[in-house]
Amino acid sequence: MTRSVSSWLLLSAMSLASASAAQEATAGQPGEAGRVEQLSAASEENPHGAVIAPVTLPAGTTALYGYAGAPEIGVGFRQGISSVELEARARLNWFQLSAALELVGRLKVLERGSVSLAPTLGVGVVFNSGATYMDDENASGVLLRLSPGLVAGWKVAETVTVLGLVDLPLDIGISKGEQRRFQALGGGGVEVYLGSNVSVLLAGQLGSDTFRERAGLTDTRLGWALKAGLGARLF
Repeated sequence: MTRSVSSWLLLSAMSLASASAAQEATAGQPGEAGRVEQLSAASEENPHGAVIAPVTLPAGTTALYGYAGAPEIGVGFRQGISSVELEARARLNWFQLSAALELVGRLKVLERGSVSLAPTLGVGVVFNSGATYMDDENASGVLLRLSPGLVAGWKVAETVTVLGLVDLPLDIGISKGEQRRFQALGGGGVEVYLGSNVSVLLAGQLGSDTFRERAGLTDTRLGWALKAGLGARLF
């Protein structure tokens, strides 16, 4: 009798253990599906682009880019941090033989569907040789640069982003205190993902270029910029 009761208790315990294991396995399946959905969502939030698009890189993402154009050529490194992005860039104005080194921040303030918007603010230093072989009104000097701006992105296709660009760089003389230069440029472009984490950019801007070499001598002329760039996501 004792053996029968013991056997019955052992069988009951084994049945309960099997049922509990089955319930845990069943409960684990939605978790796996949830993880897959989260990964898929994260992938959708990681749009293509490296040169200018997207308006801010996703958190933890980095990109390296370079571009050629007129009057500038340049290279840069981008680092995404949540809705904020930091960028280090170097530019060479080959019309004036001047070089600029800048650190730029972007903050995404709007995202509605395929449209996003981010104001930018940069600070840096400009070293101008004063060469006049292509710019008769150029003047040498070392200047502090403040660069507010705006980047708008409209993802019109999975691999294509149309961009709106506003740049308002202000250069303030350091070596010559009266030197000033202010550009107000607006325009746009398109960035296309080619594959293998590589994107290509075509962009152009038009506006005004106001400069002052010394007090009382201020001039304004047409400002413009064209660029073709290539960038790659590193992570």
